Amino acid sequence: MEDQPKKYENQTPRETAAELDKYIIGQDAAKKAVAVALRNRWRRLQVREDLRDEILPKNIVMIGATGVGKTEIARRMARLVNAPFAKVEASKFTEVGYVGRDVESIVRDLLEVSINMVRQEQTKRVQAQAEIQMEEKLLDLLIPSTNPRKEDGEPGNPTKEKFRKKLQDGKLDDRLVELDISERGGGSFVEFMPLSMNDNLDMNLRDMLSNMLPKRSKRRKIKIKDARNILIQEETNKLIDMEEVSRNAIERVEQTGIVFLDEIDKIAARKSAHGPDVSREGVQRDLLPIVEGSTVNTKHGPVQTDHILFIAAGAFHVAKPSDLIPELQGRFPIRVELKSLTKEDFVRILTEPKNALIVQYIELLATEGLTLEFTDAAIEEIAKIACDVNEQAENIGARRLHTIMEQLLEEVSFEAPEIQGQTVTVTPEYIQARLSELLKDQDLTRYIL
Repeated sequence: MEDQPKKYENQTPRETAAELDKYIIGQDAAKKAVAVALRNRWRRLQVREDLRDEILPKNIVMIGATGVGKTEIARRMARLVNAPFAKVEASKFTEVGYVGRDVESIVRDLLEVSINMVRQEQTKRVQAQAEIQMEEKLLDLLIPSTNPRKEDGEPGNPTKEKFRKKLQDGKLDDRLVELDISERGGGSFVEFMPLSMNDNLDMNLRDMLSNMLPKRSKRRKIKIKDARNILIQEETNKLIDMEEVSRNAIERVEQTGIVFLDEIDKIAARKSAHGPDVSREGVQRDLLPIVEGSTVNTKHGPVQTDHILFIAAGAFHVAKPSDLIPELQGRFPIRVELKSLTKEDFVRILTEPKNALIVQYIELLATEGLTLEFTDAAIEEIAKIACDVNEQAENIGARRLHTIMEQLLEEVSFEAPEIQGQTVTVTPEYIQARLSELLKDQDLTRYIL
């Protein structure tokens, strides 16, 4: 396929798992499952064409408490393969006939992500040409052309070439030029349209009305440095074929799209046939055609969902995967359980990943000229506190580290501009001084940490 991402073609399961290891600690079973699922999609594209459409994606259910890495695994894998990725919470949907989002909006959201991706790629391709055309327009505004360019390509206006050099050197950035800036007619009418119960209907109706209303342009005097951005956007829009963007985006969604369905346990009916459980089962039945494979109509064209990879996740504290309707269970053949995080995991999360929390705080405070250091014993202490609070209060996994670090470094962050040039060393004693009162009071711990 023409726009298939290069990484996606070459990544082996082991390479995918190794990349995920850079950002996510532990959870090897889940990493292995998603790495194989991704490779299977590449394998499907290599088989003979008559069999290709028969090979369905192996959708995954991740089972694990909050904060153990379910969302991060899905998000990182989508970035690795440069695939359209949409994260949605299953509990936000209601069955057909009720107020709320309809499940087909999942596919529409995924397509919008894909269109933005393809459009950005196209923008990079036409950037150089758009800049040339923008420069010519600015020169025409500065010096109305009276001498056309010669046939052999040599410039026919020496003054224009002098201005071109000044323009390229930024010497004319503060000069004012008159520019026609496009505005859509009746924009405020579209903006303040009353909302209906269906957000997708609203979006399509707004787009339709916006396109029907005539465009207006307003002549304004602006600086050349501001005119550059406006003109380059206009020239880029002219050079990009939006029909081609839509076609490529739809193909990318159909072949490489990934949907992360979070909180799927919240729509699992618990063997009850009344009250909210009826609505939960209704959402499952609405989801079923999309997961099984159907055609969803969007404003950019129909999208087939047969080969979109669905990754569902949930804590399943109360409900169980077997509480989902059998048809939906059958569409998620791979199930992986993510383990609860230990103190050792927290130590590794604080220090090992590329985006480790301690690295983030050190870099953030370095922008104020402040040096932040952590002793090994301090890192152990933070991990121990996180583990203890998770046991005593609600277990929110690695997210507990964020709340503890914020509380621990709140004073330093506040005073950083006044104490720049100094070094702050975080030790176990420093941690006890900052958090001991909170840790003594169980009620405060529950609400603040």
